[in-house]
Amino acid sequence: MDMINFKKNEIFEADVIDLTHEGQGVVKIEHFPFFVDNALPDERIMMRVLKVGKSFGFGRVEQFLTQSEHRVSGVNLDYLRTGIADFGHLSYEEQLKFKQKQVCQLLTKTAHKEDFPVSNVIPADRTLAYRNKAQVPVRDINGLLTTGFFRKNSHTLIPVENFYIQTPEIDAIILFLRDEFRKIAVSSYDEKTRQGWLRNIVVRKAYHSSEIMVTLVVTSDKLPKDADRLLSALTEKFPNIKSVQLNINADTGSFILGKRFKVLYGQGYITDTMLGKTFQISAPAFYQVNTEQAEKLYQIAYDFADLKATDVVIDAYSGIGTIGIGMADKVHQVYGMEVIPEAVSDAKHNARLNNLSNTHYEVGMAEALLPKWLKSGIKPDLVFVDPPRKGLDETFIKVASETQARAIIYISCNPATFARDVVRLEEQGYQLDKVQPVDLFPQTHHIELVANFIRK
Repeated sequence: MDMINFKKNEIFEADVIDLTHEGQGVVKIEHFPFFVDNALPDERIMMRVLKVGKSFGFGRVEQFLTQSEHRVSGVNLDYLRTGIADFGHLSYEEQLKFKQKQVCQLLTKTAHKEDFPVSNVIPADRTLAYRNKAQVPVRDINGLLTTGFFRKNSHTLIPVENFYIQTPEIDAIILFLRDEFRKIAVSSYDEKTRQGWLRNIVVRKAYHSSEIMVTLVVTSDKLPKDADRLLSALTEKFPNIKSVQLNINADTGSFILGKRFKVLYGQGYITDTMLGKTFQISAPAFYQVNTEQAEKLYQIAYDFADLKATDVVIDAYSGIGTIGIGMADKVHQVYGMEVIPEAVSDAKHNARLNNLSNTHYEVGMAEALLPKWLKSGIKPDLVFVDPPRKGLDETFIKVASETQARAIIYISCNPATFARDVVRLEEQGYQLDKVQPVDLFPQTHHIELVANFIRK
C-alpha cells in the first residue's frame, strides 16, 4: 500500500472508531491511524493533522460533526492534555465498561485467555475529588512561580488551580503556598539551568483522620527568609497539618523525591485508619491514593484468599503493612518485605500500634528475601503480591511457585504486566481463577485489579 503523504495542518473529515488505553480517540484515514485527544468512538470530526510518524500520527479536533451520547460536556481540556483526568470527557458508566473490556483484551492477547470471565469493575462512590495525595511541579512561567501539571509526554507546565480529582483542601493548600512563595520571591526550579530552589509540592491528606502532611521538594535545605512566618500562616490556616517537611533533591533525574528529609513542623508522619486498623504514613512510603476504594480492593483480596486461622502469609511488596496488618488478626503469621527502609519501619510501628505480635517485616527485594525465608523453614499457605507497575520479577515468580502455597493473590495496577505474569505463573503451576477490577482512579485510564491464582 502506498503511504499517503500527510502534511501538517491538513484537515480531514473522519469517524472515531476506538479509544486507546490512555483515552485518545482512534481515527483511520486510508488505513493510517491517528490518535486524537478529546475524541470518542461514534463521533464524526474534522481533524487537523498535528504530527505524522512512520506508522501513526497525532491529530486535533477542529470541529465535531456528530458527538457521542456518552460525552460529558464542559470538561476543562487541560485535564485531558495533562492526563489528570484523561477520561473526564467520557460518562462514568462507559469508563467502567472500557476498563473491563481492556482487561479482557489484554488477557486474550497476552495470556491467550479467550472469554475469561472478568467481573464487572467495582465502581467508586466518589468519582471526583477523591485523591488523598498530590505531587505538583513548580515552575517559572513569565517570571511568576506557578503550580500546575505537565502536558502529557512533555515538561511544559500547564497552570492548574483546581485539580478536579483531588481532595479540595489539598488544592487549597497548593494555591496558598503558591501565593505565599510568590510574595517572598522564592525561586522555582529550572530543569535547563538546574537553578532554583522549589521543585515540587507534595501534599497528603489522611482520609479517615483528616491529618495532612506537606512535603516541599527543594534543591537545598537553606530556607528562604520569612520561612518561619510562612510556616505559621500555613499551619494556622490549615490546622489539620500535622507535618511539614523538606525533601532535599539536588539530582537531575526524574525521581520526585530525594533521599534526605528534614522536618520543619510537627512530626515526620501522619496517621490514618484503613479497614479499622491504624497506620502511620511517612513521606516516602506508598499508600493508596483512594482510601475508600482501596478498602474494597483489600477486602476482595482477603475474600479470594479464604483466610484461615492457621495460615502463614507472605506479603510481598508490603509497603507500610496495609495488606498484611489488615488480615493479621485472622491468620497465624504474616511475613512482609519491602525495599523502602522508611516503609518497613512504618510497618513495624504499625504492627505495634495495632497490638499485633504475629507480623515480621524486613527490608529487601522480594526475589532475594523469599528464598532466604524458605530456607529458614517458613512455609507459606498464601502469597499476596502488590507489585509496582512493572509487575513481578521472573525470579520471584519461580520462588513464589516453589513455596507451593495454596493460592497467590495478585493485586495489580497495570493490567498489561499482569497479563504477562499470568502466563509465567501458569507455567509454574498456578491457575488463574478469578479477576476482579476495582476503579481506584475514576476519570483516568488507570485500572487496578485483584486476581486469584490457585495451585493446579
